Amino acid sequence: MFNISTGSSSSSASSSYHNKERYTKEEWEKKLSEVNISKSDLNKLVMNYLVIEGYKEAAEMFQQESGTKSSVDLPSIVDRMAIRSAIQRGDIEQGIEIVNDLNPEILDTNPQLCFHLQQQRLIELIKKGKLAEAIQFAQEELAPHCEDNPKFLEELERTMTLLVFEDLAKSPLADLVDNSQRQKTASELNAAILVSQSQDKDPKLPTILKMLNWAQAQLEEKCIYPNMKNLVTGEFKEEADS
Repeated sequence: MFNISTGSSSSSASSSYHNKERYTKEEWEKKLSEVNISKSDLNKLVMNYLVIEGYKEAAEMFQQESGTKSSVDLPSIVDRMAIRSAIQRGDIEQGIEIVNDLNPEILDTNPQLCFHLQQQRLIELIKKGKLAEAIQFAQEELAPHCEDNPKFLEELERTMTLLVFEDLAKSPLADLVDNSQRQKTASELNAAILVSQSQDKDPKLPTILKMLNWAQAQLEEKCIYPNMKNLVTGEFKEEADS
């Protein structure tokens, strides 16, 4: 027979909790105030986010108010955002046209991105009920990409399966017709344009916030402190809430 007892583990956990070093909110805020953070570095993080995400007007205003210069010509954001806007509203052809006007090498040198844009065009045709046109488009534009790439073939077959469903939104492949799929394609294209301009393809700020969450989790194993429970407002969780 097995003799299962949770008392010792519970006692051990309780002992571990009480043996941790504890900090009040005032003590913790004092420690944080002793950390020297460059305002210039913070401003650069904000500018990096605004530029990569395409907030041109906000970037221009922030540049004027903070004196932080952007590493790119801010007017160049307009073309990138026009492309993203076209993809997000389902006008893939318009998006491709603007990309080719901006820099035709972006698509010429990126077969995966090119395939995903054509895949999105196929999805838009199916969503509009243009099934015969969709089948022809798949055969002429997408099938050739799949001859030497099993991954592309798998994605094409999954997309073509949409043809058998009457209600696409309730099908097992509803994710393909959701607006999030357009967003995914737009983000991939936006990243490729940024790389072609020798820019970061992803903003640094979200990565830093992920690192903050990881650091807080590591720190909680060693001490009890008022960690930050709301990254948007910077609100701290009181030690007593733990």
